[in-house]
Amino acid sequence: MRLFHWLRRGMTTLGLAAMAGGATAATAPSPVARPALWRVADADTTIYLFGTIHMLPPNYAWRSAALDKALAKSDGLVVETKIDQSNLREFQAAFSRLGTRPGLPPILDRVAPEKRGALSAAIAKSGRPVAEYDRMETWAAALVLVTVQLKTLGIDGDNGVENSLRTTFAGTGKPIGELESNTEQLGFFDQLSESSQRVLLEGSIDQPEAMRGQFDDMLRAWTRGDTKAIAKSFNAEMRDSPELRDALLARRNANWAGWVERRMAQPGSVMVAVGAGHLAGDDSVQDMLKRRGYRVTRVQ
Repeated sequence: MRLFHWLRRGMTTLGLAAMAGGATAATAPSPVARPALWRVADADTTIYLFGTIHMLPPNYAWRSAALDKALAKSDGLVVETKIDQSNLREFQAAFSRLGTRPGLPPILDRVAPEKRGALSAAIAKSGRPVAEYDRMETWAAALVLVTVQLKTLGIDGDNGVENSLRTTFAGTGKPIGELESNTEQLGFFDQLSESSQRVLLEGSIDQPEAMRGQFDDMLRAWTRGDTKAIAKSFNAEMRDSPELRDALLARRNANWAGWVERRMAQPGSVMVAVGAGHLAGDDSVQDMLKRRGYRVTRVQ
């Protein structure tokens, strides 16, 4: 199963990109960008739903006239969660509290025998001692280990769409909110069964070359606003793990659709920016809103 998207997104969303460091890839040429954007509106309220990608190559062009117009009209921004990159102590304390505990099986025993060599190599490359991983919950080890792979790809969360949008809104003094706290997002991983966590761990040690191909495919689909391709990728990843799909996608989408419905009762305009996979395919946020009787219009 290809779980690079979930690990990559989890690593960035949970603030681990700031701890990763690493090389910088050459700037990739970007085509004319038209990432997907929707609008939900009534007489006095407009909510834009923008599907983002959490990590990008440096200097990748993704803004468009339609998106800039929607951003200018928005009174505020709401993202999945806010990370204070200037002060990660609180986040790191929460990660340590939820992601580590004594008495866990050795990390190498948590993957199939044929994958232990790859796991050992990834741990060695990380520069952290094996004993440190032995104390980590399996999901936490997976998120940390995927940073090793991302270093080789030169892909950094600092270049992600959310960081750029936050800078734009902060620069104009507009408020920035969040749909989930850092602890809530950590909790989605912490509440997974051990078997699902081990699926994530095995996904974290895929070969960087394979990850590069997956990332490039995802980037092309996102840039052209191809929600069918995005949905196909996410559905393929989740097909063999209903628990992961429910915990990381379906339940969160339902929560966010509920947030949008409540926000529609207030006048004004807001930009909601969440991972593109949440706005694609069955059980997307906008499909859930349509079932509740809201009209959702594709803007771009």
